[in-house]
Amino acid sequence: MLTPQFTDSFNWFKKLTFLRLRNLFLITTSYYVSLWFKKPVVWGTPVSISIEPTTSCNLRCPECPSGLRSFSRATGMLEVDLFKKIVNQSYKTASYLLLYFQGEPYLHPKFTELVRYAARKRLYTATSTNAHYLTDENARQTVASGLDRLIISIDGTTQETYQSYRVGGKLAKVMEGTRNIIAWKKKLKSTTPYVVFQFLVVKPNEHQIEEIKALGKELGVDKVAFKTAQLYDYKQGNSLMPTIKKYSRYKKLPDGTYAFKNKLKNQCWKMWHSSVITWNGSVVPCCFDKDAAHQQGSLKEHSLDKIWGNKKYDAFRKQLLTNRKSIDICQNCTEGTKVWG
Repeated sequence: MLTPQFTDSFNWFKKLTFLRLRNLFLITTSYYVSLWFKKPVVWGTPVSISIEPTTSCNLRCPECPSGLRSFSRATGMLEVDLFKKIVNQSYKTASYLLLYFQGEPYLHPKFTELVRYAARKRLYTATSTNAHYLTDENARQTVASGLDRLIISIDGTTQETYQSYRVGGKLAKVMEGTRNIIAWKKKLKSTTPYVVFQFLVVKPNEHQIEEIKALGKELGVDKVAFKTAQLYDYKQGNSLMPTIKKYSRYKKLPDGTYAFKNKLKNQCWKMWHSSVITWNGSVVPCCFDKDAAHQQGSLKEHSLDKIWGNKKYDAFRKQLLTNRKSIDICQNCTEGTKVWG
């Protein structure tokens, strides 16, 4: 019997076309050529694209700009026509589309319509949600839309623990939404979406690691994944920092302060294989640029291909290859470190 993991991998693989495979080869090759010569060479277009449906969120998570309502950039909702324009420009060579950056995707009133459009282009589609809006009808539409992967954030097995990070959230709603998705997969005899419980390991919930595994099995999700947490204020320690070292991105130094575990090497695969697009069409380097401080261009003015290969993007890549430590968004970046436990 095929495992859900195998089915999910095969689902991505069967959507690869000659043009997508060729693009993946070109991007991978040019990345290693760039590392070798310390000069940006880009021979393809983004393999993976993240598009932000909205910056709005119903929760107030302490390490999230959406939750803190702390964006310095404009906030809003993605226009359907802009989304279709982006997909039409990229689907022939891109193979992965993440409908998420900041915010709660299901707050977009036409979210499943966006998914359906991308699915018709045979893009592997994924999203991440807090699951509070997975009503019976939304769950049915989600399964019917063709969404390939659904990441559900569930950071506790009791309401007390869950709300210590997911401030304002209800664990019962997350479990109800999960049950709705699983039920509709069975009703519609669908192998998709591949459902992942994402457990962000922080100090208040680290004692529930085994419990979340059991809960995931009980509800019938396909995978339970443990993710390390990005903490903005970590140098003097942080109450959210887990005591289990493998689940922390930070290490304690002899002087009692904390530092990021990994070394900031002058390289970044993300700058070659993926691009992130905000709700209003701004292209930013990666998901660590939450305030869109390093905009490389606007899709309302230029095509994605033109922005991807422009001088500004190349200058940013060159800075990464020669002096990555000088880039602010790289200071707390996971490139080169273990994110998933």
